[in-house]
Amino acid sequence: MQGRVLKSTGSWYTILGDDGLTYKCTVRGKLRLKSSRTTNPITVGDKVEFDIESDGQTGNVRNVLPRKNYIIRKSSNLSRESHIIAANIDQAMLVVTVDFPETNLVFIDRYLATAEAYQIPAILLFNKIDLRSDAQFDAKLNHFESIYKPIYPCHRVSAKTGEGLEEVRKIILGRVSLFSGNSGVGKSALINRLDPTLNLKTADISHYHLKGRHTTTFSEMFALNEGGFIIDTPGIKGFGLVDMDKREIFHFFPEIFKISANCLYHNCTHQDEPGCAVKDAVEKNIINPSRYINYLSIMNNSEGKYR
Repeated sequence: MQGRVLKSTGSWYTILGDDGLTYKCTVRGKLRLKSSRTTNPITVGDKVEFDIESDGQTGNVRNVLPRKNYIIRKSSNLSRESHIIAANIDQAMLVVTVDFPETNLVFIDRYLATAEAYQIPAILLFNKIDLRSDAQFDAKLNHFESIYKPIYPCHRVSAKTGEGLEEVRKIILGRVSLFSGNSGVGKSALINRLDPTLNLKTADISHYHLKGRHTTTFSEMFALNEGGFIIDTPGIKGFGLVDMDKREIFHFFPEIFKISANCLYHNCTHQDEPGCAVKDAVEKNIINPSRYINYLSIMNNSEGKYR
């Protein structure tokens, strides 16, 4: 039978079969070896072939079908190269907060570059706008939007009040949407607002450290009442990039890639070369300086491929 992976705990997988029933499955040994470069041979969103056991409730995965796409990051497990967050995604919804806690711009740009590399449309959700109470908060929110709104769809939302979520409901209808972000930005709370029947576990952030507590332990896919799927993921502290050739990194910054066609040299890396249209655009504020700085931070991380 074929099915879709709804949840992965590392040893057991919850799979929604084509018959509409869910099964608890394990992975056969040979399949584990096929994905030895990653921490997870199977990930949420994968379409798989599996055999059902005699009890009619459990099974064994024998094959992972080709992935349309996936989003990946460097693993914290040093014995492996990377960790696949989810596969077969229609769009990546990055949940961002400008305060309590403040999402780091470096994190945002690395996440967006990865989405670009794997051809996954990205959308930014600026959550907790109900906290805006002074000019400083508004200034930070406007600053974040000034960087990203010219490049990516951006939406102001509030999991607490529901503000802005009607438009998000339209966007996720009938699609597979991956929700990601730092701990404490309110991913699970937003998902609960979008579909209250899910009732995902949430927790307040630490007022002392201004950091979120992990309430989502494993990535999990949920079917929405009105059609489509949401993938909720554990909070991500950092986003290490994987398998990016340094010569191609500028391709994953859309505004840099567009202007790079005007550079004097076709192999310009937009660092020290003369006649660089990108550097000129940064000086004129056509390209936001923070985006350019974060591009350089990725470029100068290591030689060869970025890992």
